[in-house]
Amino acid sequence: MAISSIQRQSLITLGSTVSLTAIGFLSTIYFAHVLGPGPLGAYFLFIAYLGIFNLLGDGGFGGAAVKRISEGKDQNEYFSAFVFVRITLLAVSVPLLIWAESFFKDATSSGIFFWLLLALIISVFWGITGVAIYGSGKVGISQISIFLDSFLRTLFQITAVFFGFGVSGLAGGFIGGLIAGGIVNFFYIDLKLVRFGLSHLKSLLSFSFWSFLTTSGALVFCYADTIIIGYFMSNADVGIYRTAFQLTSAATFTTMAFHTVLYPKISNWGALGQLNEIKNSLARAFTYSLFLAIPACVGGWILGERLLYYLYGASFIAGSSAFFFLLLVQVVNVFMFLGTMSLNALNRPKDTFWITVIAAIANILLDIILIPVLGITGAAIATLIAMTLNALGALILLSRIISIKFEFGQIKNIFYATGCMGLFLLFIHFVLILTHVAVVLGIVITGAAIYLLIILKLDQGIHDDLKGLSVNLGVPWPEWL
Repeated sequence: MAISSIQRQSLITLGSTVSLTAIGFLSTIYFAHVLGPGPLGAYFLFIAYLGIFNLLGDGGFGGAAVKRISEGKDQNEYFSAFVFVRITLLAVSVPLLIWAESFFKDATSSGIFFWLLLALIISVFWGITGVAIYGSGKVGISQISIFLDSFLRTLFQITAVFFGFGVSGLAGGFIGGLIAGGIVNFFYIDLKLVRFGLSHLKSLLSFSFWSFLTTSGALVFCYADTIIIGYFMSNADVGIYRTAFQLTSAATFTTMAFHTVLYPKISNWGALGQLNEIKNSLARAFTYSLFLAIPACVGGWILGERLLYYLYGASFIAGSSAFFFLLLVQVVNVFMFLGTMSLNALNRPKDTFWITVIAAIANILLDIILIPVLGITGAAIATLIAMTLNALGALILLSRIISIKFEFGQIKNIFYATGCMGLFLLFIHFVLILTHVAVVLGIVITGAAIYLLIILKLDQGIHDDLKGLSVNLGVPWPEWL
């Protein structure tokens, strides 16, 4: 195909992300109606605890291994050193989890502790194979693996829930997906286990220390609100909050795609001193991430309550106010996610750590203050404030390394097209009585079509980019566009 490797890998990643999100949406709708918010909340807590113990079991060495392997030197040695460290850390984290069992009353009472322990062990296989593939630049294979992981996980979970296994079925299905994804990665690994030296361990350690601390801060954004809501409130509140958060992830398709594809590219460009390539690619990534995030945010503000009601059920309307702020979180996330990714890829994990830890501490403190007063809306506000601090810090520090470029003309056109779409949705919202899920989804599709048509007519650059991709992929481009 006559498209660049970044475009090709971005399309694969974007397609995978869209498919996975669609599968996640549909499965969560099913679980919400069959199980309700309480069991869903217990499962979300399982994911949160697994994330924390996986961090301890990885120690930041996964990110360090990807960085060193992607640089192209001593790849087998760095991979072998990572395998050694990962297995060693597993031997430490499993006894620690068993010792801490009494502190996880919500996990033991809901019957997920056994699954938590098993998932921690299986994650080592999944993590080792994933690092080998991603560090080698095989982004397409990595995305296929992730897709299969999520697809089979959902299939296992739906089957288990259908037969009445509840939360245990959700946790068991999660583990089944990990095994499947790891097997796919395993068959495409080119790296080999070889003898490595102390220098390779030291090199990984020098990067992993800051990577570990940075990842710790990132996990705060992912799971602190979930755990603190579970502490102050109920599993049902956790389920409502996390379900609303998942719905906002529709705004992150392109951000995730660029984050995944650009990390190894920027790492390599940075090593070669090709800073202009980084500046231009990052500018494109900002534009096309906002291309989706901004209209998704505005559309969600207008139709969010109806979407929560028809998709998940009446009990999930309680998440409407939190949903408002969580949509803004996803817009800010564009700058935070791409900014911190670029800092790490340019071998500045220390910078990423400092801005992340400040934002993480702010997030925890705000959660503790706001959740008892405002409930899950307080958690959403806390996340928005902390995410904004992180994004600003990332861009400031990144600007000291490279010249950050924004395509202001195209971003302005995105806002203009979004405004036109928003006026249409407001008119429909106040004129029509939205009494059926098909009507709501039809309005969503119509609003998206209006936005896309306006932006294609308004912005020649975006038009040409999308047309070029379409033609090169063999998809006919309508003449009237």
